Amino acid sequence: MPYRLLRFALQSEYSEPRMFRSPERVQDQYDVVIIGGGGHGLAAAYYLAHEHNITNVAVLEKGYIGGGGTGRNTAIVRSNYLTPEGTRFYQASLELFQDLSRQLDYNLFYSERGHFTLAHSPASMRTQRWRAEVNKQLGIDSEVVDTAFIQREIPELDITCGGHQAPVHGALYHPPGAVARHDAVAWAYARGADQRGVEIHQQTEVTDIEVRDGKVAGVHTNKGFIKTRKVLSAVAGWTTHITDMVGIRTPLIVHPLQAMVSEALKPWLNHIVVSASLHLYVSQSSRGELITGASLDPYELISSRSTLEFVEGLGGHMLDLFPCLGDIKVLRQWAGLCDMTPDFSPVMGTTPVGGFYIDGGWGTWGFKATPISGNTMAWTVAQDKNHELIEAFKLSRFTNFSLVGEKGAASVGH
Repeated sequence: MPYRLLRFALQSEYSEPRMFRSPERVQDQYDVVIIGGGGHGLAAAYYLAHEHNITNVAVLEKGYIGGGGTGRNTAIVRSNYLTPEGTRFYQASLELFQDLSRQLDYNLFYSERGHFTLAHSPASMRTQRWRAEVNKQLGIDSEVVDTAFIQREIPELDITCGGHQAPVHGALYHPPGAVARHDAVAWAYARGADQRGVEIHQQTEVTDIEVRDGKVAGVHTNKGFIKTRKVLSAVAGWTTHITDMVGIRTPLIVHPLQAMVSEALKPWLNHIVVSASLHLYVSQSSRGELITGASLDPYELISSRSTLEFVEGLGGHMLDLFPCLGDIKVLRQWAGLCDMTPDFSPVMGTTPVGGFYIDGGWGTWGFKATPISGNTMAWTVAQDKNHELIEAFKLSRFTNFSLVGEKGAASVGH
């Protein structure tokens, strides 16, 4: 055991401060209440304080920070989306991620790996070329590569898929694709917000939102009533529970999404690999685990239970691509909630209820948007109008048919 760690363990009083404070009680009134202590909610709190000097803010989390979608994802960051609106948004997030460890003074283990989206048919190759052209027009580093390039970069990958699946024809390659430590992102934003005066209340559940004359008047919690004129919902898979409280209808449908990790291995997979046809994505963590997941479970269900059927199916497809993994053990598996929209894009910004703001509809692509979501939602709350980057994601697009169709770049999720 390192001497510094041993000395710290034996101290009766710790000289280093906690990551963030634990306030004794909830105050009677706040300028802004943020529901949800995940990455998005904490990032919004941080930017409200850091960029807009709004510090009388409470983040309310019914469990513990980062215990929802933030702690249940596979931590991939990329910007090679299909639509101009999506590409600009996620590129802005990627650029924030690249400097986030320095800005928050916390090691997020951000690591650029290069992101491969495999194509198993001529039709899929056409989609990858389409994405590449959109990306290039917007200055995103993205290109279509052939199988020879894939084999040079990932020699362990079986291009033929063992004859069990359609072979790989090529891929969309996105060099800035990266991974980060998801829980560290939540902790760092929590600490940054706390240092600037924001209060973070764990084990604090919102039971209702009071609306008077079409405007937010406060929130009811298991610790009492809080007066506030502005409420931001950032609860991902629980978004429909919160919108019901204010009488807003959304097109969100919640599906489980499962993932798993292998035992730790020596580093060998230096890239992120995604296959839409096999419905899988995989990367290797800094600890050596293979982090892999599949597409959404086909049924609507609010549950975080993982299944044997999932791990059997995903394991088979993993062996189609990487037959060298036959003897590798699965360490653990889990599931999270995905609030899906019809066009595979988020729902963000102002709503018909005055002072109520929504940050939801994240499906399987929420983690990579954490910094820019927090940044743009903080601006939106402070200015009471949508930031230009999220104007296309407003809730009203579903009534005026201005959808932002991202299925071609988000159907697998990563």
